[in-house]
Amino acid sequence: MTIEEAAPHDLESAVAVIGMSGRFPGAPDLDTYWANLRDGVCSLTTFTEKELLADGADAAELSNPAYVSAQGRLPDADRFEADLFGFNRTEAAALDPQHRVLLETAWSALEDAGYAPLAAPSRTGVYVGGSPTEHALAAGTDPALAASIGALQVRILTDREFLAPWISYRLGLDGPSMTVQTACSTSLTAVHLAVQALLLGECDTALAGGVAIGSVRKQGYVHYQGGIFSPDGRCRPFDEKAAGTVPGSGVGVLVLRRLQDALADGDPVRAVIRGTAVTNDGAGKVGFTAPGVDQQSAAITEAWAAAGLEPTAAQYVEAHGTGTELGDRIELEAASAAFAGGAGIGLGSVKSNIGHADAAAGAAALIKTILMLEHATLVPTVDVTSPAAALRESPLRLVTEAEEWPSRADLPRLAGVTSVGIGGTNVHVVVQEAPERRTRVSTAAHPVVLPLSAHTESQLATLADRLATRLREPDAPDLADVAHTLRTGRVGMPVRAYVVAGTAAEAADQLTASAGGRRDTTTDPDGEAWLRGEEVTWPVLDGAVRRVQLPTYPFAGESYGALTLRRPVAQEPQEPQDAAPDATASTPGDGLEATVSALVIEALDLNGAADLARTYFEAGGDSLTAVHLAGRLRDELDIDVPIQLFLEPITLKDMTMRICEMKQSGAADGALDALLSEFEAES
Repeated sequence: MTIEEAAPHDLESAVAVIGMSGRFPGAPDLDTYWANLRDGVCSLTTFTEKELLADGADAAELSNPAYVSAQGRLPDADRFEADLFGFNRTEAAALDPQHRVLLETAWSALEDAGYAPLAAPSRTGVYVGGSPTEHALAAGTDPALAASIGALQVRILTDREFLAPWISYRLGLDGPSMTVQTACSTSLTAVHLAVQALLLGECDTALAGGVAIGSVRKQGYVHYQGGIFSPDGRCRPFDEKAAGTVPGSGVGVLVLRRLQDALADGDPVRAVIRGTAVTNDGAGKVGFTAPGVDQQSAAITEAWAAAGLEPTAAQYVEAHGTGTELGDRIELEAASAAFAGGAGIGLGSVKSNIGHADAAAGAAALIKTILMLEHATLVPTVDVTSPAAALRESPLRLVTEAEEWPSRADLPRLAGVTSVGIGGTNVHVVVQEAPERRTRVSTAAHPVVLPLSAHTESQLATLADRLATRLREPDAPDLADVAHTLRTGRVGMPVRAYVVAGTAAEAADQLTASAGGRRDTTTDPDGEAWLRGEEVTWPVLDGAVRRVQLPTYPFAGESYGALTLRRPVAQEPQEPQDAAPDATASTPGDGLEATVSALVIEALDLNGAADLARTYFEAGGDSLTAVHLAGRLRDELDIDVPIQLFLEPITLKDMTMRICEMKQSGAADGALDALLSEFEAES
């Protein structure tokens, strides 16, 4: 379908996806993500015991027969190009890895849309969300960090409620800025809110998506019978053998504009969002964490109604598909009801490839679907050998092999994407293939200047090499459009280069030479001014130019690490002590003090009462143990102990006496305790 064939109503209510960027397990960029999806690659990693121990795993936990050493991990999540975003080293180290990765992904998404990240359109909104993280909890209970940069600054740099504001601030975006939280459906809910904001005129451009990096460490999980996690480290959605999901990490951001605006401004439309809807199960389910049938089905039918289409128009549904028996069964029942009357509608779930990316799961699913639309290819749900029996009576069929996505004479290619969150928030998005962008005959009447820049020589070489590869592809964009995008859609950085070329092939050869350190002898006055770091007013290019998708900035920041709740692997040897508190010792006495002392000794795995002469941290305490101990004191002894007490440089004996005094006086300040308990519950 071309834009000339689109109905006026479709244009008025449709939103264009003009750019997107993401990083997922096994895929540092979307080209690799697509290759993995197309080839049916499972990107879940199984770690060796040596790898896990080196990253701080507990040897005792690894010896548990139910421990599964698998994860959908995002490598290099601790790296960050801090200078680019105006953070000094101290701030960058404190900044949560989720914030770091999301900032870089937002930058890349804008570049993918052909807009300079520091000169985005006015009234650009941000709608994103994230997951709880180990870094944030560790930072919030680190007294040294709070003393160094201040408790408020710690919170601002680590709390996920500041994910959206940091993007707006560092990129200069002045539209609405909202951090969205609906558990596993967070990022698709963010897309829904962004779409609504665009249609209501609250903003003219929007970034939408989510991030989930619970920890940068290599780690597995303990499988519990009846729990949500897989016993073998593989996720098999809608399979008879489905037994659970696998934790995953990821980040995805999409750039959205009203379709009419995007087409008028020459934006590179990658897909069209025709309709969205959000519902909640309310009390209509067996438990708070359980999904519900009716409102999942309602979200689907409402989204297709918003699109002005019948659900039977769908050719494919990207499901939430966690691979859990209950979740898959209910989702299949809900989807089968919503798409009743259809036949042979493809079904899939990206969680089989990358695991459950929590707050980023919806973005991963939507980006996957858009890539399939762009390549007219349905990709397989992997590790499935026995599709669920319920599919035999369903209008849906599980896609288990890559296959062509057929076109239709009467309708464009259409798909639905579903996301479901613990707590009952269901989201469905209707996605349509982009209107055909007519190929233009080159408008370059004479050679044009292609400017490049980066922070380092190696990054500049990488960028030149990637652009050369793009220009050698059969569908390479028009050279004038390339020049326009490089001149107006990129931020000028200190290390610069340029090439002068009249054709895509010539430009590719020049770029390859530049990447290898060889500069062409052809020069240009504006190009030379660019090399000197000047602000260049580039001459107007011939013809009507438009933005095109080009390789984005190759981030290569250093590692800033991440804070952890794990104890150091090596512990100092201790002198043998009695296994239990010595009743004759002068430290704990009888009654309440002895009871509290016993709890402390047990929680910290101390050798005996003599260890109470050490401070909490000297005894190996950490913030997670503090939360656990405070909870036991509250539940078993009805004592509300503020977390700050564990952080004070006093002996454990003095700490137990202070706790006893709190019980006697009834005084306690549990504000921080409540906050940490909230983090613990959400982790």
